[in-house]
Amino acid sequence: MWIDMNHGIRGLSRRGVPVFLTDDAVGSSEEESLAHLSGNLGGGPGLDTVVPFLTCKHTLEYCRMFARRAAGLGVGGLAVVGGDDSVGPPRCVPHGSHLRRILRQEVPELLLGGWTNPHRDADEQVAWLSDPGFAADFVLTQIVSHHSMDRVLPFIDRVRRAGLTIPMVFGVFYYRSGNPRTLERLGAFFPVPAAALAREFAEGDSADRICARSVHALRSAGVGKIYVSNLSPRDVSRRLAAIEDEVVGLGRQGP
Repeated sequence: MWIDMNHGIRGLSRRGVPVFLTDDAVGSSEEESLAHLSGNLGGGPGLDTVVPFLTCKHTLEYCRMFARRAAGLGVGGLAVVGGDDSVGPPRCVPHGSHLRRILRQEVPELLLGGWTNPHRDADEQVAWLSDPGFAADFVLTQIVSHHSMDRVLPFIDRVRRAGLTIPMVFGVFYYRSGNPRTLERLGAFFPVPAAALAREFAEGDSADRICARSVHALRSAGVGKIYVSNLSPRDVSRRLAAIEDEVVGLGRQGP
């Protein structure tokens, strides 16, 4: 897998495409992503577009060490989030913002990312984002889709009315099939419109087209930055290009 990841990251890096790097762990186990990056890609040029995730589900000393090593490798930043507190080891601090404030002192040169969830109360989310203690240089959102624009649009409106200027990257998921068991499992981690997705697949829509609909819906709402989750490292560049082509086609069709 890491041979494929090597080729995938280098290919995207040559295009200037950022890569937010998580592991495949579900639950209590987390892989050491920096060891893989260092061993397979080395440091310096090529990693400045890579942004690993760091959760609070480690000791504080480990998190500090992780941030120092990340800065030394020359990565583009760290996405620092709380982590699932329902399983596995406890968080070393209550929230990602607490850890970001600590790491800001540890590695002031490293860009740090935060997290927000458009599916939750917009006023609550914007209040956290507006707090100076949030301590983030950019924000990633929970997974959304064209089926959840009833939550996304009020959130975007609230962000704009608050005058927030922090860069925000909205997330969409690449659903590979309408398998009910897979969708049910994913639903434990983020809101999944299982019935609507199953219907789209049943009607013959491709995974690329379904993903593109979510990207297109966000673009139409004025969102400028979007990440696509769950792309396979083996064909990530080709798959991303196919999704982009679908988005262009949807744009030509109009609203």
